[in-house]
Amino acid sequence: MSKERILGTAVALADEGGIDAVSMRKIAQALGVVPMALYKHVRNKDELLDGMVDAIVGEIDPPAVGIDWKTTIRQRILSARQVLLRHPWASRVIEARTRARPDPTPAVMDYMESMVGILRAGGFSIDLTHHALHAMGSRLLGFSQELFEDSPSADPMPDAPPPQEMAARYPNITELVTAITHEQGSVVGPGCDDQFEFEFALDLLLDGLERLRTST
Repeated sequence: MSKERILGTAVALADEGGIDAVSMRKIAQALGVVPMALYKHVRNKDELLDGMVDAIVGEIDPPAVGIDWKTTIRQRILSARQVLLRHPWASRVIEARTRARPDPTPAVMDYMESMVGILRAGGFSIDLTHHALHAMGSRLLGFSQELFEDSPSADPMPDAPPPQEMAARYPNITELVTAITHEQGSVVGPGCDDQFEFEFALDLLLDGLERLRTST
């Protein structure tokens, strides 16, 4: 029994049934031990969730060596996104843990330290680095926080008007919604966050940051 084995089991349970499928009882059952045996390695559910976040972040590829800052940052963010596509529950946990505690977990701190170092080595001032982190936000960890949940599986509001009335009242939104498509397996968490849209926004940000970097 080890903390790493417990966290690996918890991640596997979440991958199979979502984060709500994770409990000390289920982890103990999967490992063939009594639940109290887990508390020698993980003090509580919060520590378990923090450890799961660190395990996921630990899967992100290390930064490439010998290439420019923009390519390095882009590759690393897209690696983070692939990790979250493998573990679609993780973005929800990262958001929840961020709200619950102001200090990031050790693996997240190590990751952010590395990303700040890439920007600074690439010629960013401290001030522009600070602005860049705010601009990229959760995208640094491979996901974006969407304004609305517009995934195909989202349940319609029970008091929503009929489609014909919606189309007449909101013709521009209706045109947009009926034109878009979602690729299976490309969404991290709820909402329209497919691969193309993620990379489109990421490239806009990186290109804009490069222009700012060279103009200062």
